[in-house]
Amino acid sequence: MDETRHWRNVVVLWLIASVIMLPIVIFLIGPGLPPGNGSVEASGQTSDNIVLLALATPVALGVLVYLAYALWAFRERTPEVVLDGPPIRGNSSVQFWWLIVTTTLVLFLAGYGTIRLLADGSGGGQGPNPIATPATPAGGKRLVVQVVAQQWQFNYRFPGYGGVETNQIELPENSLVQFNVTSLDVIHSFWAYELGVKADANPGINNIAYVTTKGPLIFHVRCAELCGVWHGYMFNQGRVVPKAQFATWIAQQEQKFAPITKSLAPYSKTYFPQALRRAG
Repeated sequence: MDETRHWRNVVVLWLIASVIMLPIVIFLIGPGLPPGNGSVEASGQTSDNIVLLALATPVALGVLVYLAYALWAFRERTPEVVLDGPPIRGNSSVQFWWLIVTTTLVLFLAGYGTIRLLADGSGGGQGPNPIATPATPAGGKRLVVQVVAQQWQFNYRFPGYGGVETNQIELPENSLVQFNVTSLDVIHSFWAYELGVKADANPGINNIAYVTTKGPLIFHVRCAELCGVWHGYMFNQGRVVPKAQFATWIAQQEQKFAPITKSLAPYSKTYFPQALRRAG
């Protein structure tokens, strides 16, 4: 009888805690989770983080409520020293339902994650042959930008604009951008935080990542892979701008870097420079 009462108390306390915490997690904490809403992929990742946190909250509360209740209800109330408590042989009902609940959660998350990955590519590098390609926004076309990493900077090449290469990046709003990410020397990682994009830059490999931009935005680019002495200084800023402003900017870059563009290697998805080449 006491055992039934204790379980009922734990379940009631767990339900009360879950009812209180779930709205807080979903509506107060959730919208502030990274990486924000700078792109379709970033918004999707934020939504995914909310789903994960919302599912984890009742599980975590179940453990914490049970622990707190056990500490309170089964504490030693007498001054006598008890060397050993009564033996616990296990509870098959608890084990059964724990397996059912956790297995259901894992299978649900596996299916959910697969569907979300196929929906928008999730902003992660998918190698040279992506299995998930986001839909192009109505009335737009895909913009290809090659990210060329090297010690210790990122350069950006635009094959659709004469192969011009810049050390800054601007992107048009409401557009699908295909990043072809590669490296000239060691392994780097292209991380555009606010866009929800992260793709490893490996020498000799074309790693494709997608992002669907939204409105005007300033985003930060960092290298997320330890790549040498000045790894911490390998960062810059980019901007998402109106399409007309992007057209003006890219035209200026074509004109500004025209002499350099002529001397660049022909556009390729990967490059193989000299083994000892280092830029800085």
